[in-house]
Amino acid sequence: MSSSPVFSDEMWARVEPLLPPLQGPMGRPMREHRQVIEGIAFRYRVGCPWRDVPDEFGPHQTLWRRHDRWSSDGTWDRIMAVLIEQADAVGVVDWTVSADSTISRAHQQAATLRRTEVRPAHREVVVAGGRSLKRPLELQQSARRAG
Repeated sequence: MSSSPVFSDEMWARVEPLLPPLQGPMGRPMREHRQVIEGIAFRYRVGCPWRDVPDEFGPHQTLWRRHDRWSSDGTWDRIMAVLIEQADAVGVVDWTVSADSTISRAHQQAATLRRTEVRPAHREVVVAGGRSLKRPLELQQSARRAG
């Protein structure tokens, strides 16, 4: 299954300098950033689980690990900030903001709830020897009436 690239060469030229160096743990080389980012973008575009990303992007564990690492260390945030700043400098970003208020309605029975004391269905009863038992309220009340 071959998919079309998400980033054009021009777009990649803007993103590539913002990425961390291609050096993994213990100095080992990492999988190419472009291949991994294309896989991450594919996953979000299609909406599939990580394990269902095609093998052409590399192992799904690699995609997830790099995405997770860059999410937690702020790499994605830095990339977005720089790209938005560049787009704003050439007038591509429209900063018009629209705010909407949302109303959350309660169920109709929530309005008629009686404001009475909520009693637990069980009470803890301490018996001889220090053991505690949980008895239903009905049994406690019937034991009081009988005694």
